[in-house]
Amino acid sequence: MDCITLAILVSVSQVWGAVTAAPMSVEVIRMKATVEGKSKQLVARLNKIQVPPGMTLTPPADRLDGLSSVVTLLDGYDKLISDSLNVSQVKAEISWLKSYLGQWKKGRCGEAKANRTSATGGALQRLQSQRSFVLTVGIEALVRVKDILTRMLQNMEHLDKC
Repeated sequence: MDCITLAILVSVSQVWGAVTAAPMSVEVIRMKATVEGKSKQLVARLNKIQVPPGMTLTPPADRLDGLSSVVTLLDGYDKLISDSLNVSQVKAEISWLKSYLGQWKKGRCGEAKANRTSATGGALQRLQSQRSFVLTVGIEALVRVKDILTRMLQNMEHLDKC
């Protein structure tokens, strides 16, 4: 068997595995398309917000361990964004996305409480302890939301797990 034949067989087996995998339901496809569209729109808005020059995110990054962690993180950061930053449209879109994903989670995962310690460990927990620095915390919360959405968009499978 030559290299070309082997490469073709490997490619065909990969395609066949993808085709025979459990198909996604129409509801899941629709939900992911809605979340993807809203998330891209929100990231574009967040890109327009002026942040202090040289501001970078310091570790630790928030862990995305599934739908519950995404909802918990969006909720936590939304609460840290000060109204004095004049980002009411962004806050409204974060709130809408959090609510949409929360309803999806409730219907798909049930009412079971998620392990909030793993989702809120890290950057969110650190920022929550520094609430007295309203503007700085709010700006970092906006940047962290953008980071979460960007990572979620790169791996939409995060939404498949509860």
